[in-house]
Amino acid sequence: MPISDRIGGFIRPGYNPLLVADAPTIGTADGESGLGTTVSITFTAPSDVGGGAITSYEAFATDTVTAAVFTASGSSSPITVTGVTLGQTYTVTVSATNAYGPSGSSAASNSATAVSLAGELWTWGYNVDGQVGDGSTVQRNSPVQVGALTDWSKVSLSYKSTCVIKSDGTLWSWGDNGYGQLGDGSITDRSSPVQVGALTDWAEIAGGREFFASVKTDGTMWAWGRNNSGQLGQGNTTSYSSPVQIGALTDWSVVGAGKEHVLAVKTDGTLWTWGDNANGQLGDGSTTDRSSPVQVGALTTWATPGGAGESGVSHSLCVKTDGTLWTWGGNGQGQLGIGNTTYKSSPVQVGALTDWSKGLGGDRGSACIKTDGTVWTMGRSDSGELGDGTTTDKSSPVQVGALTTWADISRGNRFVLGRTTGGTLFSWGYNDTGMLGLGNMTNYSSPKQVGALTTWNKSAGEMSNAGHSAAFQSS
Repeated sequence: MPISDRIGGFIRPGYNPLLVADAPTIGTADGESGLGTTVSITFTAPSDVGGGAITSYEAFATDTVTAAVFTASGSSSPITVTGVTLGQTYTVTVSATNAYGPSGSSAASNSATAVSLAGELWTWGYNVDGQVGDGSTVQRNSPVQVGALTDWSKVSLSYKSTCVIKSDGTLWSWGDNGYGQLGDGSITDRSSPVQVGALTDWAEIAGGREFFASVKTDGTMWAWGRNNSGQLGQGNTTSYSSPVQIGALTDWSVVGAGKEHVLAVKTDGTLWTWGDNANGQLGDGSTTDRSSPVQVGALTTWATPGGAGESGVSHSLCVKTDGTLWTWGGNGQGQLGIGNTTYKSSPVQVGALTDWSKGLGGDRGSACIKTDGTVWTMGRSDSGELGDGTTTDKSSPVQVGALTTWADISRGNRFVLGRTTGGTLFSWGYNDTGMLGLGNMTNYSSPKQVGALTTWNKSAGEMSNAGHSAAFQSS
């Protein structure tokens, strides 16, 4: 029960202070790479909120050598603390605040080392243009390693092309290059990795259909490849075979790409889109294509990183800082998850829950992960891509099995890849080119484990897109 506070001689209703023992409990604290080095801290709420609802959380990462403290705040788990040093170890804690004030730091803290999370890169599936990157054009129904290097860090897949960032910040690509989407200044296909220029400041990468968009460590945005709908953000529809900068701003944070459109979140939490808009997938209330970035509303609560900026073929998804999930665009098979098949040209909230972590879209379908480690899907399922054991479309989110240990997901064209906290990789859905990595071309409507390894690395990021797939393994 709340107690009373005596302030200035007056007694008013108050709240119990949050005790140290009732502080949030840390689940994991992991180093991540991206725009600067970060530590992502997951936690569970305190069991006793002192009679007042939690209003915010604050995460702390303390350098074990210099005692320097880095902080970040948020309304839900996880919270990402930025600015930490690569390779340095940190003690991490979290506190909660209610109307009375903050709790003590979490009773149990653990250590995290900020690392680049680089590793081996493995690919599989459709390979007619060398997009698997193993020097051949032979279809691969099971994972094959791309070379012998162990410093691959982030990967994104376009239609028949692959683009990867290494831990040293260099950018590499291979596969189909008919529109210059490999960014090497040519339109020559490559079946093995080629470096894009000589720069070492690439940070984030997203692939659409025959184009890529990328954010550098200086916060600038770049794009290259096909530009038929203005998806390169240049104010025109001219294709480019080398990276071109989008405007002159230096505050871009996260980028995602759909078939022919792009979503990006800035450091101020605003959301911007450009490219194809035939189904309202840009979210600006219209169906007019945009060849330069336009802001989606005026809100500054779009999340970075996490589910922000991931998009489907003709629809888009984004998670806000409060853990709510929003969708818009094409909805012919219920891929927006709002219980109907009505198209939306502005963001609409999916239910009322505030525990969404990441949302991704594919061909008329979506896959999402919650902070409790569950995976949910909606939309098209004629090939079993919803993973619920059926081939029936769903216009509201349905849970994939009962597991609560999903750590990462990726939505391909008509299939899904998911990785658990134990390092196992699963896939389900359409499999006509072996993109499920199961050694066959059979569709599956429930998750199937890819091989027997448990060393799949969390830095896989976006693991799939068109008819081929990619994922990292710890080296």
